[in-house]
Amino acid sequence: MNKIVTFGEVLMRLSPLGNKKMKQTNLLEYYFGGTEINVGISLANFGNKVKHISCISDDFIGETAIGYLRQYNVDTRDIYRTHRPMGMYFLEVGAVMRPSTIAYNRSNSAFSGVTPDMVNWEKALNKCNWFHWTGITPGLSQGAYDTLKAGLIAAKAKGITVSSDPTYRSGLWKYGVDAKDAIQDLMQYVNIFNGGIDEINGILGTEYGYGNEDFITASKELIEKYPNIEKVFDKIRISINASWQKIKGRMWNGKEFKETDPIEITHIVDRIGTGDAFAAGLIYGLLNFDDYRAMEFASAACALKHTFPGDINYATVKDVEHLLSGNTGGRVNR
Repeated sequence: MNKIVTFGEVLMRLSPLGNKKMKQTNLLEYYFGGTEINVGISLANFGNKVKHISCISDDFIGETAIGYLRQYNVDTRDIYRTHRPMGMYFLEVGAVMRPSTIAYNRSNSAFSGVTPDMVNWEKALNKCNWFHWTGITPGLSQGAYDTLKAGLIAAKAKGITVSSDPTYRSGLWKYGVDAKDAIQDLMQYVNIFNGGIDEINGILGTEYGYGNEDFITASKELIEKYPNIEKVFDKIRISINASWQKIKGRMWNGKEFKETDPIEITHIVDRIGTGDAFAAGLIYGLLNFDDYRAMEFASAACALKHTFPGDINYATVKDVEHLLSGNTGGRVNR
């Protein structure tokens, strides 16, 4: 069985029910999520052995979060507890032409206080064959950046495959480190790059367009600069409005370019965590299929996440394969 390690913040999400604005209600529902743990839980739902490394609040909120992760068979033994509060964000879910809106409250969170001495990476990565991180984590604090880098150095020494979604929130980088410099530094440890033209342009300082030829050229330049990167994958979202979109994937694996057919989602239930669902589907796919089938699996997993409320993709391998076989009508299974 594959053992996959993810590292990042566990967040509490608070939202008005349905598509209401905060001003319309005093009732909120909560979910746990966070981009790396979204990937981890999805991979656990696909049958993989998953460990998540993090730092959360030492209170009943943190205890509830731990229980939530254990519910999905995620190993929580390397999650550390601190007096700082759980990071959270508030989400107003949009509809049709009205976009969703997010406000974060995480600058003094438990995870932002993580430091390299908290994590024994040698032990944490024991028998691991895949390590996943995103560009959000190093933007939270110097400690988060240093701890992640220590983990990546350990993973490289062990020959562990490292995947990254280098997308980062520019508003998070408030501790004196330049985001571009930090992400460039961490790219030397990445084998599977899960990002599009915006991410590549940000790393290379280029201005490639969004067409396929530019994507191929940009991917080649990225791999030339960082020869440790073996393959580049990109999730493409085609938006009709906030409730109706299409998803497809494209790739350059160092040898060939391919893209999938788009999957249409005519009524979005929740789009938070859909990129994480793509990442999890891609990791599972690359561990089990060829590159193109992996990308198809990732696109289908991403599409299915749009049908689940909350941050997590609850789809199983069977659910994804069912969609890939052409079953898009949503008929009742009996």
